[in-house]
Amino acid sequence: MSLTVLDRHHTAEDTANNRRALEVALGIEPGTTRFVSQTHSSIVQSSGDQGWTQVETIGEGDAIVSEDGTDPIAILVADCLPIAFTTDYGPTAIAHAGRVGLLGGILQNTVQQLRTLDAQGTGTITATIGPGVCGQCYEVPESMRDQASLDHPAIFSETTWGTPALDLPAAAEDILRQRGVVVQRVEECTLTNERLFSHRRNPGVGRLAGVVWQTRES
Repeated sequence: MSLTVLDRHHTAEDTANNRRALEVALGIEPGTTRFVSQTHSSIVQSSGDQGWTQVETIGEGDAIVSEDGTDPIAILVADCLPIAFTTDYGPTAIAHAGRVGLLGGILQNTVQQLRTLDAQGTGTITATIGPGVCGQCYEVPESMRDQASLDHPAIFSETTWGTPALDLPAAAEDILRQRGVVVQRVEECTLTNERLFSHRRNPGVGRLAGVVWQTRES
């Protein structure tokens, strides 16, 4: 799904064809999905009115909010978490949550943005945490784990081979639940599931897309 992270035999035109095929399969008008230039930030962008065939990205950021929920929005991942947000009052959002963005507040900022769009203040936000590297595979230095777990105890983990690790899905779920978000998780590890792209397993090969959309009729 990436126009820039390409396997040696894969071209940007191949990606364009993949994106259009995905959009057609999902009932999205080809070329209208919005992407951002991801920098592991805490920046949330508004979806705007231009898809990827008009502007490659709508700007720098790591989350997108569609105010009425009808704009198709997407982020790219390959070990980081794709987190899709839906609401019972209309807006939708999509976030890219790797270690830096998650610790930097991208999820809190996305939820806050969705809350500001809830005129009645009584709506429900549901988040779906997609495939990412799991807490038993994301090996990090012990000092990094210990520092991260000071603010986010749920992130503390250990690999199956007994070394320090971070559990991003668990930390993301904890952050979201603390803010009253209903959470569901896709229990797939990108490192061990070879059907999925993983930067740790195979750097620079490709990216998955997390997409949120709904029809205007719905």
